[in-house]
Amino acid sequence: MGELEWEEKYKLITRNLQEWLGDEQLKSILKGRDLKVYWGTATTGKPHIGYFVPMTKIADFLRAGVEVTILFADLHAYLDNMKAPWELLDLRSQYYEAIIKAMLRSIDVPLDKLKFVKGTEYQLSKEYTLDVYRMASIITEHDAKKAGAEVVKQVSNALLSGLLYPGLQALDEEYLKVDAQFGGVDQRKIFTFAEKYLPSLGYKKRIHLMNPMIPGLAGTKMSSSEDDSKIDLLDDPEKVKNKLKKSFCAPGNTTDNGMLSFSKLVIFPHLKEGELYLVPRTAEYGGDVSFDKYENLESAYVTNKIHPGDLKNAMIMYVNKLLDPIRKEFSSDPKLLSLSEKAYPSLSKPQKSPVIYEYIPTRLDIRVGRIVEVKRHPDADSLYVEKIDLAEESGPRTIVSGLVNFVPIEEMENRKVLVLANLKPANLRGITSHGMVLCASVDAPTRIVEPLIPPTSSKPGDKIVVEGYENGKPDDVLNPKKKTWEKLQHGFMVDEYGVARWFGNPLIMTSTLENVMAEKLRNAAIK
Repeated sequence: MGELEWEEKYKLITRNLQEWLGDEQLKSILKGRDLKVYWGTATTGKPHIGYFVPMTKIADFLRAGVEVTILFADLHAYLDNMKAPWELLDLRSQYYEAIIKAMLRSIDVPLDKLKFVKGTEYQLSKEYTLDVYRMASIITEHDAKKAGAEVVKQVSNALLSGLLYPGLQALDEEYLKVDAQFGGVDQRKIFTFAEKYLPSLGYKKRIHLMNPMIPGLAGTKMSSSEDDSKIDLLDDPEKVKNKLKKSFCAPGNTTDNGMLSFSKLVIFPHLKEGELYLVPRTAEYGGDVSFDKYENLESAYVTNKIHPGDLKNAMIMYVNKLLDPIRKEFSSDPKLLSLSEKAYPSLSKPQKSPVIYEYIPTRLDIRVGRIVEVKRHPDADSLYVEKIDLAEESGPRTIVSGLVNFVPIEEMENRKVLVLANLKPANLRGITSHGMVLCASVDAPTRIVEPLIPPTSSKPGDKIVVEGYENGKPDDVLNPKKKTWEKLQHGFMVDEYGVARWFGNPLIMTSTLENVMAEKLRNAAIK
């Protein structure tokens, strides 16, 4: 292999990656032989167009002569908060293989150096199981939780399965006999975890290749579980058009812009030699315009030479062009359509009555408030009586909070707080409280409580929601018999960085998408 040849492969392998660890090891291997890489995906929700981002890199790998293994992490899917029912794991693995092959064929990628493996094919073996126990004997709870923070749903009382998850992913590198693991940058903590612990078991440290995360259509991370944030690979052209028309795309803004990210990471890499990126426009708005590289498209968008509507029209054209071969392959094969319906029955068969009461955070009416008056409760030493402005026509609300022993009264005055505003009014020692101030709280070794901090730019009345649950109307008043807050509350916690979350999803202000934070407490419950 000549020097230019390995350098070309190196450029193909690393282009458009956000980061990679083990650069010298990567170069050393490429100088002697082809690289062996694995990419794993948990077989949970249906793959969406965001999967074209890793598929585009896998296409680069295959064209660079890399031996690529795609791992269907069926066991991981079950362990991560049981996101996939055990009885559907095999069907979903079959669906993933069929749809991924169709995606790669749609972008003309050779598949001769590609293979698929299911985790359960080797993760239930005696050798692997013994290594799981060996790893469990040297890993701390802190490191396991930290490694899975961006991937595994975080709850205040973590399931053991979620703590095992990072160790299993690290061991996959050894059992698949690869040189490198590829994944999104959200996997970074698991990758560095693997680099730390695999050598402790006598196994070599691998290379780690990381893709940037693509924003969804709502401006947040694209997710299989959030229908409005993604386009299914089998969505028809009209549905694709409607979803893209409604997508988040602020003029001149490149941050959290799924349109630009997808163009950079998927569309431009697949343009044929000499082909330009076309933005269709009517003559009234200057006619069609073309770009030879992504940087020029972004520059035109930042300077408002390209309107969001123009970019959306281009995306509609290119996304449908990508999906056409996949839709045709599935629509012409009854077995593939049947597989899709069997693997995802809840998506193809609507729920019928009786209506099931859902315990989802959309039911909660959480707002920013400002304390305009505070005094001690006349009949309870541990309680404050606060007047809190929520920008309501009726004026400030009276809310009673048990914060006397935790926050000095002078620090309560004029303070911005988060209020759960749709609790049923409650009489607390003779004073009716119309809501609850949300706080971070730890009980040991001594009890500490502090009110959560709303975003800096917030003002009274601003809505706070859980990311991924932005749509929907809160209950007017939470039904006390359903114990809605009590059942949802155990999923609310502050993570190790001070970000308030519900089962891993951050609390954000709807107008700016800023996070709710805790001042000092970390890994604390929210009450």
